[in-house]
Amino acid sequence: MTAISQNASTALLNEKRFPLGLSERIKSIRSLYEEAKVARWDPYRDVAWRGLDATGVDARTAEAARRFWSQRAWTEYTGLAETPALLVRFCLELDREADPKYFLTVRNTEEAWSIECFHRIAEAMGGYLCEPTDAAWKPVYNQHLYKVALDARNALDPYVAVHCALEDGLEYDLFRAFGEHASQPVIRSVLDKVTASKLRHAKFGWLYLETRAARMDHRAREAVASHVVAWVGNVLWQGYHVPSLSSAIDTTCDVEDRRLLAAAGLGAAPAAEEEAVVIDALARARRRLAELDIELPLVQHPRLGGV
Repeated sequence: MTAISQNASTALLNEKRFPLGLSERIKSIRSLYEEAKVARWDPYRDVAWRGLDATGVDARTAEAARRFWSQRAWTEYTGLAETPALLVRFCLELDREADPKYFLTVRNTEEAWSIECFHRIAEAMGGYLCEPTDAAWKPVYNQHLYKVALDARNALDPYVAVHCALEDGLEYDLFRAFGEHASQPVIRSVLDKVTASKLRHAKFGWLYLETRAARMDHRAREAVASHVVAWVGNVLWQGYHVPSLSSAIDTTCDVEDRRLLAAAGLGAAPAAEEEAVVIDALARARRRLAELDIELPLVQHPRLGGV
């Protein structure tokens, strides 16, 4: 959970549609929307799936791939519910710009394509797993972000800062690292496409945060920082994106899975490399937030210390 409220009940905004402005107000995000439309791809037509099967992959590595790519589908599925909720929130808030609303429509489509691909890779490696074998992971993956995005008691700008700028930026960095360990042509093709979409998603978050930061007062900037700190401690440090960061769940199997897949070229990075990506991503985010006069303190991790 983040510091943003995740109450059982959800307080919805009352719709105030008029005046309804649809003109371009954030040119950079409108351009990103146009770019995403041009970059449209089809997970069935544009990926040569016949080139992917478990032939030549030993049983232990195939099982590791099955787990890893199922996990990737679970995390990506968060966006399938969250993005429509975020879009509704943007549409309900009076005087929110039209450009983010347009972009979020294509972001959700790209998330759906990613899920299809990850599911299909897991199937090819022995079968998709519909839930974690260790039940301790279930609450980690169930983030309920759609409730957070819709809840009128939660400010929208800190939400975008956390989940669109920082989190999508981290996902881009992680998928780029996965691609560096993908020698299998089909998996590499998928990762190239997904990484390109992740870059657009991260750009959207940072562009919107930069636009809104220009009108934030001191209290609003502190709210962004506090929500980032809470997300790092309560989500990132729990292993949601990088399992080995969890200090509450045994991640021995996850670490070994990543070692095997990286060696086999099946699109996973070693756990130590994933952690290095996280450390670097947070450092860069801290510098970028500082440019917006948002001070992000170090967040303590049980093993890594202040990050």
